[in-house]
Amino acid sequence: MCGRYTITVTMEELMLRFLIEGPQLLFHGPKYNVAPGQMVLAVIHDGERNRIGELKWGLVPEWAKEEKIGAKMLNARAETITEKPAFRTLLTRKRCLIPADGFYEWKKDGGSKQPLRITLKSREVFAMAGLYDTWMSPDGRRVSTCAVITTAPNELVANIHDRMPVILPREAEARWLDRGNRDTRALLELLRPYPAEEMTAYAVSPMVGSVKNDEPACIEPLVK
Repeated sequence: MCGRYTITVTMEELMLRFLIEGPQLLFHGPKYNVAPGQMVLAVIHDGERNRIGELKWGLVPEWAKEEKIGAKMLNARAETITEKPAFRTLLTRKRCLIPADGFYEWKKDGGSKQPLRITLKSREVFAMAGLYDTWMSPDGRRVSTCAVITTAPNELVANIHDRMPVILPREAEARWLDRGNRDTRALLELLRPYPAEEMTAYAVSPMVGSVKNDEPACIEPLVK
């Protein structure tokens, strides 16, 4: 499961990284402890250009009867994505990138769990593969939501957790966003573990366990 992550760069940096042109329409401050149910930044392609906006983390399919189903659909497993009604049509129609520069997982350490922050060795921003949808509430509200796709862990993450988010290689991001790309087999080929040799992990404070904590101290290496 991917349940917490960080995105600490500026909106200007994100727009440059994901080739987004035009005026900056959103305010974005550093987020050190992004959690399910929050509004998160996501990149889509509208058929002409990349766009960045906010989606609520926790997918609510357009056919859902209640919004609360989103709390149960934070992640979509790559291995079964074509079997689940909530995800299989979105794979060919509504794909997004969810920018991050790290994610948290908790490793069992005796009788407790130690949180670790996992990043690229370069500390660069990366793109997690996501799916999105829009649900219309009975009172007419449009609720746009997303889920992070997960896969089996690479050798680094396997020592920490049994799942990891799908991090797309930079050269594959445009293919994932391309709305004209409906080749399910080719899309599924992209949903694989990111190379372990390009990643690193370090222990952080247990304070990240509380969603109330969203400050630079969350990502500081733990000194014991």
